[in-house]
Amino acid sequence: MREFALKPEQGRGRRFAEPRHPYRNDYQRDRDRVIHSRAFRRLENKTQVFTERFSDHFRNRLTHTIEVTQISRTVAGFMGLNEDLAEALALVHDIGHPPFGHAGERCLDQIMQSYGERFDHNLHALRIVESFEQRYADFPGLNLTFEVREGIVKHSRDYSSQQHPELAEYWLERRPPLEAQLIDLADEIAYDTADLDDGMEAKLLTLESLREELPLFEEFFKPIERRYPSVAPKLQFNETLKAMLNHLVTDLMENSLAEVERRSLSSADQVRDHPSRLIGFSPQVMPQCRLLREYLYKHLYNHPVLIPEREHGVEMIGRLFEIYMNDLMRLPKSYAEQARQGPPHRVICDYIAGMTDPYVSRLYLELAGARGSEAGILGHQGGSAPV
Repeated sequence: MREFALKPEQGRGRRFAEPRHPYRNDYQRDRDRVIHSRAFRRLENKTQVFTERFSDHFRNRLTHTIEVTQISRTVAGFMGLNEDLAEALALVHDIGHPPFGHAGERCLDQIMQSYGERFDHNLHALRIVESFEQRYADFPGLNLTFEVREGIVKHSRDYSSQQHPELAEYWLERRPPLEAQLIDLADEIAYDTADLDDGMEAKLLTLESLREELPLFEEFFKPIERRYPSVAPKLQFNETLKAMLNHLVTDLMENSLAEVERRSLSSADQVRDHPSRLIGFSPQVMPQCRLLREYLYKHLYNHPVLIPEREHGVEMIGRLFEIYMNDLMRLPKSYAEQARQGPPHRVICDYIAGMTDPYVSRLYLELAGARGSEAGILGHQGGSAPV
């Protein structure tokens, strides 16, 4: 590991002291605890972009998380960072996402704003690992290390200590370690390239549109077309996407390492005290990433085919929230007791946020009395409830 990596022996430890493990360091143990958690398993039935009705080949939150983890370990290894910490952070980074993707998150946030609060998937993830997961007799939650809990909070944005005094222990005025900083951009690379792949597979994107409107794609497609002139267009697309992915990851690694070395940082504490984050794309690649994101919003995320499912998911979340607020006894017993003792809107929000897509659909049928044809659009009615 390089001198600016965060080493296990430099960590601040766990909230509840535990003896060291004989053959796993603390961040390896955190990784394993995340993988074995129920919240992690539920990611399999949470939407990334497409619901399972389209195809079981498309990414869900779980497969997306695995892809982010692979990229994160690659970046961390190249830069000489702590790969175990980066892996644990990548595996936990989406654990707080609610059902139905970003539309579900916006819905819960809008509901909570009406009560003077907000829904934030990072802070929900923190509550999951600190209290909602109940696996151990000695402590609540997963008892993860400070660095992993800090990374959950700070990997993708900075929080103000004035607005979030409850997060004061996480050094909000300091930068997160490099291992946490890289997660957000590894996440961006993973979903940008994967969403192009799934969009093509769903036939919502076309090769012609990609070549005409996305300069980065055309830049890599031309040599692939010359090298493989007779192969199927799908294989040409695959090779181009692979080249794009490699281009983005390589730029992120090389530019970030150069930025750190240019400042002669020699410790993780110096990284924390630097006035800005150090992981990032080069000035040449940042505009390419912006155009890629704009293309996806124009041609995929706002595609008319996806809007009905998204709207129906939002409708079901909103209706379930209303039903529970009107009758707390419809909640499971443990949640009903919590709702009577504390703000019921927060308890209900946390309960719904932990649900899988199909479980929301099933509850909607049971509690709202919806017609089967209304919810059938979302596939089978299985799924899991949060603990």
